[in-house]
Amino acid sequence: MSQEPAFRVVCLAGPSDSGKTTLVERLVPRLADHGRVATVKSIHHDIEIDTPGADTHRHRTAGAETVVGVTPELTFDITTRGKRDPPNRPDGDASLEGESDDPELRALADTLERLEARGYAFVVVEGFSAAPLATILVGDRDPSDVGGPVVGRGADDLEGLVETIRGLEPLIKRE
Repeated sequence: MSQEPAFRVVCLAGPSDSGKTTLVERLVPRLADHGRVATVKSIHHDIEIDTPGADTHRHRTAGAETVVGVTPELTFDITTRGKRDPPNRPDGDASLEGESDDPELRALADTLERLEARGYAFVVVEGFSAAPLATILVGDRDPSDVGGPVVGRGADDLEGLVETIRGLEPLIKRE
């Protein structure tokens, strides 16, 4: 596997049940041949991923902004949004245009910063159609409804989409 050090991010946008997750499942192993891959999923409803009464839940309800759980198989983090003002960012950090007006875009920008710092070569974002990121349209999504440039369609040749993603301008920190 050849490593690509640049940080490339692509968004998959489309209506529910249009095949976005299936496309993620097809893209990830092919991108992983060229570098480390992370995914980010926008979820439009509240879910509880932390069992009430569990130690991590108790940490979070006590006021921890982020709780990290480490098991023999997985490491996960839960970051609470909206309970506290986020810390000010140092100059030079990456951000997404319009993020300060939209808490979801702010959360996405913060997540992308963490993934960049962890050395991922590629991030596939499912959802967040308003984000100003290179976007692959899936299903019958109207191109005017997305925040970034359309770089492909879900029905396009898979290897062509992989090459398009590999050729994206890296998302880099501002100088």
